[in-house]
Amino acid sequence: MSQMPTEKQNPSPPELTGHAVLVPWGMFAQQIGLVEALMRVPIPQKRREHLPQTKLIEFLVAILSGCAYLQDISRSAHPLDQDQAVARAWGQKKWADYSGVSRTMQASDEETVAAVQETLETASRPFIDREVVLALRDRGVVIYDGDLTGRPVSSTSTTYPGVAFGWMSDAVRLGYQAALVSLHSPTYGRLWLSVKQHPGDTVSVTQAGALVRAAESRTGVRPWRRTDLLSGRIIQHRTRLQVAEAKLTRAQERLAQAQQCLTQVEQECQAWAQQVAELETQYQARNRPERPHSHLAKARRTLTVRERRLGRRQQELARAERWLVRCQQKVVIRQAELRTLEERLEQFTTDNQTNPWPVRVIFRLDAGFGSGANVALLIEMGYDLYCKAKNHQVLKSLCQRVSPTSSWTRVGQNAEMVAWQDQQITNCPYPLDVALERFHTGDQVQYSVLLHYGDEPVMENLPSWFTFYNGRQTIEAGIKEGKNVFQMHHLKVRSPAGLMIQELFAAFAANFVRWAAVWLHESCPDAPAPFDRSRPSVKQMVRVAAHTSAWVFWQPQGCLLRFTELSVFSGIELVIRDSGSIQLPLPLFKSCVFSPI
Repeated sequence: MSQMPTEKQNPSPPELTGHAVLVPWGMFAQQIGLVEALMRVPIPQKRREHLPQTKLIEFLVAILSGCAYLQDISRSAHPLDQDQAVARAWGQKKWADYSGVSRTMQASDEETVAAVQETLETASRPFIDREVVLALRDRGVVIYDGDLTGRPVSSTSTTYPGVAFGWMSDAVRLGYQAALVSLHSPTYGRLWLSVKQHPGDTVSVTQAGALVRAAESRTGVRPWRRTDLLSGRIIQHRTRLQVAEAKLTRAQERLAQAQQCLTQVEQECQAWAQQVAELETQYQARNRPERPHSHLAKARRTLTVRERRLGRRQQELARAERWLVRCQQKVVIRQAELRTLEERLEQFTTDNQTNPWPVRVIFRLDAGFGSGANVALLIEMGYDLYCKAKNHQVLKSLCQRVSPTSSWTRVGQNAEMVAWQDQQITNCPYPLDVALERFHTGDQVQYSVLLHYGDEPVMENLPSWFTFYNGRQTIEAGIKEGKNVFQMHHLKVRSPAGLMIQELFAAFAANFVRWAAVWLHESCPDAPAPFDRSRPSVKQMVRVAAHTSAWVFWQPQGCLLRFTELSVFSGIELVIRDSGSIQLPLPLFKSCVFSPI
């Protein structure tokens, strides 16, 4: 704890802030070059009183402070736009009214979004790189978690662009879906790698590949693509295509035969119909009655037989046409599948050629992603996979395999598992470890299916398998943190660019608070709780520390933050020194060597 600076030490008068922790966060943002970079973001808006970039930064600070609505910037009990100390800490002369921030978000375009994304990724890269290195050094594996979460809006709204009805919060609602992927971080617990906004009717099963590519792009590492498995699968598909083409040939022959038979019967019908007509003319001319055994009656009966045969031949032709269509569709599907796999093999071969140091990576996903096609894709991409099965038929099949004598293993307080090796699911040709889970909740028993692919011997320790998979709850906690702490259940803007910027800022804010906590912990080693922890409560920092009062004494080398008597942190002083740019102590990829797998 430091002593209050003297008048000589601090000639400028202190400033009172109602958002204490935003001051050191602003200093940290400047040290990592974030503020300077955001000031270069192109925004197609003319300057009036404030630069558009200043209002962009203000929007980020508002999210960091947990503003539920944009107007809270100016109309809350302690308006952010009136906090001069926070503005100074973030390198700004003063803040704009919330209406100005709203207009800037409305004026932003795709170029603005791309620049913001690049800026945030550049600022994040050293921290993410460091965590990847630590994970590989300490555990030998990088762990990703992926998920989708709904961003509902009013069901009667017409002002949100690109919304659609979809499943959100256990109900069908109007809004968006945010696709998120996170890194299991040794230092921070969880770091967001990527976020992408989609219409509300987007489903998880369509986003697995995109999440993987986004994670690889952010971390710069990827596993060795399993091209050998993919090559074997391509051979199988070529065989299936040949079988489908053979069926198509037979279907074409059957159709030709059916058409030939139909033509013959049609000709016979025409001939007999003509004969009947001629006989009718003759009988009428001679005024001859038609008797049961007359030539005319016999001709009529023969014509009826031929017409019935014609009907059967028409039905046979219709069946042959339907079979031909099915065979054609099957061939088209097989050709498309084969073409997709061949393109994938070409891409994966290139990936391996440009990946001299492949690493082991685990991806954990929930049931929404667990289709056979996604499982096969991720396996071929080289990932060790932990997920739940999407196909209900898998669950039904496993439930039928268990019996009263089956050996269940207790894996949790109310959970049990029974597992099998070398199992296959629909659309995935690779052998999987498959486990049936059952959960006892009162008188109810619920079942689900866990899938695993990788070198980890999960069959030897089912509780560890269960625990490791459920470790993906960290992403569920992150989603709740985004909604409840950074107020992502309230969309603060309505323009397409503004909505995406909000998603980017919210994900970055969750990371930023954790990075800033470590920096503040290292900068103030004598700081009392809760500032003495490198892993603070993000909720406490945003909801409490970002909304409490303190005196700010500016000094040439930094500042002293003294919390007021009205603050919950009364009596605490923090000395924050401006040390220039941040230098992470751990060497990054330029100096790291990994063993190839």
